[in-house]
Amino acid sequence: MPDTVVILTPDLKILDATDEYYRITMRTREELVGQDFLDSFPDNPDDPSSRNAFLLRKSLEKVLETKQPDRLEVLRYDIPRPASAGGGYDVRFWEAIHAPIPDEKGNVSYIIQKTSDVTERELSKHALALEESKFRFMADAMPQLIFTTNPEGKLTYLNQRWEQYTGEPITNLFGDKWQETIHPEDQGAFAAKWKEALQQGTEMQAELRQRDKNGNYRWHLCRSMPMHTEQGELTMWVGSYTDIHDTRNLVMELLATNEQMVALSDQVHHSFLKAEAERKVMEQLILKAPFFCCILKGPEHRYELVNENYQKLIYNRDSVGKTVAEVIPEVVEQGFIQILDKVYTTGEDFLAEAVPIKLAQVNTNELQQYYLTFIYQALRDENGNIHGILVFGYDVSDQERYRQKLQDLELSQ
Repeated sequence: MPDTVVILTPDLKILDATDEYYRITMRTREELVGQDFLDSFPDNPDDPSSRNAFLLRKSLEKVLETKQPDRLEVLRYDIPRPASAGGGYDVRFWEAIHAPIPDEKGNVSYIIQKTSDVTERELSKHALALEESKFRFMADAMPQLIFTTNPEGKLTYLNQRWEQYTGEPITNLFGDKWQETIHPEDQGAFAAKWKEALQQGTEMQAELRQRDKNGNYRWHLCRSMPMHTEQGELTMWVGSYTDIHDTRNLVMELLATNEQMVALSDQVHHSFLKAEAERKVMEQLILKAPFFCCILKGPEHRYELVNENYQKLIYNRDSVGKTVAEVIPEVVEQGFIQILDKVYTTGEDFLAEAVPIKLAQVNTNELQQYYLTFIYQALRDENGNIHGILVFGYDVSDQERYRQKLQDLELSQ
């Protein structure tokens, strides 16, 4: 038989099994026949999550007691490797059914166990769950209001910033209530744009006022982008709200103050909109995010993940697997390694706004001045131990230079 089947006596001794069973358990017929079933496959002493021999025994005892088949859903039960294969244990996940074979009097004379090795499926599920948890962590850490919907526009996810900004529990914002936080005067135009985007499957962008937890309305730039499969099928929408209130007010003040500054304020406004338009919000969720982002592992601050915007910032230097000091040595004397060390040691976030930093151009090694707004945030494992640092932020060089120009213009008048 091609199936994984073993035959047991009522006292749980192994009578025989299929060749497939011996192959998948890495045992021979001579090693198993006549042996106690559970003693032949002891629990993995190195991993408590795999110690499920008691569940296996309970299922077999239930079959003996009820004389009815019993099914075990997905169960982790690691298999010991033979010494010739290096010893230790193989991580395995199983589904099993135990069926009794009665004698003439109806008593259980044998038990047949048929198993299915579902390890690959379960490991894939665990890997997917881990990736989803990473996405949610990074989305919750973003300074933007992030949302996702299904292809029809029904809300499927809001990050924690929504609750912090609106003061409403996230569960209260599902359905259409998340759009009720939009200023009444802006709701009609937004709804029309959103409907058009849904019908045409195209990117949407709109400026609107969003109500905060204190009842105040602040201007936001809302962008929503469709995500497609390789075959072109629309799978979901990913969107964000970026606070542009201060920038918008600044533009309006400049327009109202001096006609000569109209052109410059228009450049500031359009510069901001262009920067926002070029960002592909949450495209590919992380790697194509509209901010620069990386994950540093260990006390040496080695790059584990670097998105496209971060790669551009460091002139596409080879980074993954290397330390920050190796990739951008010019920041060592600027004190950024010391800041990373402090975040890794204390676990305290470090937030910087429009901080000057000099980065060397690859071809000339000439230092170029940037202004960055960013955060260093410690990453912790399930035990609360720090194992890395999340870095994300924005290049605000243009805005800072415009701000300085505006100050110079105001001083000259």
